[in-house]
Amino acid sequence: MPTVKSRLNWTAEPWSGQEPLECAMVVPETPDTATFTFRAPSGAWFDYQPGQFVTLDLPVDPKKGAGGNVQRTYTISSSPSRPLSISVTVKAQPGSIGTRWMLDHLKPGMRIKAFGPAGIFSFHRHPARKHLFISAGSGITPMMSMTTWAWDSGEMPDIVFVHAARRPSDLIFRERLEQFANRVPGLQLRFTVEEPDPFRAWPGYHGRLSQIMLGLMAPDYLEREVFCCGPEPFMQAVREMLVSLGYDMEHYHQESFGAPVSTEAEAPVIEDIAPEEGAGAEISFTGPGAGSGVSLRCAETDTVLAVARRAGLNIPSGCTFGLCGTCRTRKVSGEVHMVHNGGISDEDIEEGWILACCSNPLGKVVVEV
Repeated sequence: MPTVKSRLNWTAEPWSGQEPLECAMVVPETPDTATFTFRAPSGAWFDYQPGQFVTLDLPVDPKKGAGGNVQRTYTISSSPSRPLSISVTVKAQPGSIGTRWMLDHLKPGMRIKAFGPAGIFSFHRHPARKHLFISAGSGITPMMSMTTWAWDSGEMPDIVFVHAARRPSDLIFRERLEQFANRVPGLQLRFTVEEPDPFRAWPGYHGRLSQIMLGLMAPDYLEREVFCCGPEPFMQAVREMLVSLGYDMEHYHQESFGAPVSTEAEAPVIEDIAPEEGAGAEISFTGPGAGSGVSLRCAETDTVLAVARRAGLNIPSGCTFGLCGTCRTRKVSGEVHMVHNGGISDEDIEEGWILACCSNPLGKVVVEV
């Protein structure tokens, strides 16, 4: 039987992208998600940082479905601590072209051209004693690469791994991560889902990730280096949560679903709108009640509920931290910054409803009472 040494070409150089990759294995993960493992035909090994990405040149025409090539970038889900192969885990989204082609047509033995690896999203670039990984959907892939590296390093990790998915059956790498966590207490898994699978008990967290949930999952989050990956709305919600909780955003790092970057200079500037300390605002109240026509100047850091109370107006409230939904009221005009804990739906927000207890006015705002 071949030994590990006989399988290695000790004279081989690291893979440089000059030769195509050969698909060695395809492993289904969840519905519409699979892991593709590649090897270099020459025996070259793979050298990269956990969390980086690779670009694949896929033979699919974006208009006709065949006859051309498209380039798609995927985060590497394997770890450089296992250098004989390299893997990407892909999930088809509505309208997917390259990923759909991979799931339908890419088989073991086929060869495709690839570029990279590249990217700046890696905990090797930001050494820390404690880490907090936060991901959603296929944003789990760089976290899996970094976690595998931590496992293979032989040192006890200190990682809180938070992952959000639609259902438990959509949790990519769940069994592998649980196998890791069963062996090292320093890896703590925290899964949350929007809804359970039918006829399957779900003992984990349920609902969108919130400030309260994050505090329960990682009570010492202020001490951890945070790495986040997922759809932009998800990452924006995470950023807003951390800012409102007083986290030092110098220790926050993210990778985008759509546009991974190769250098620090290419990294987009994050310009989230948030209440500015010392900035002025004004809230006007309208409606059939006695408070209609009342306007008060305030600070952007004030909440709508606090300003209403200062004006002697009654907006019913309960928890005062965006969970119960009692203070739900309609915003007529203007913009607010709202970081809630699940007390309002996305549909209500689109229709103009806010939670007064956790909404800060940005400039002039009109609210019904």
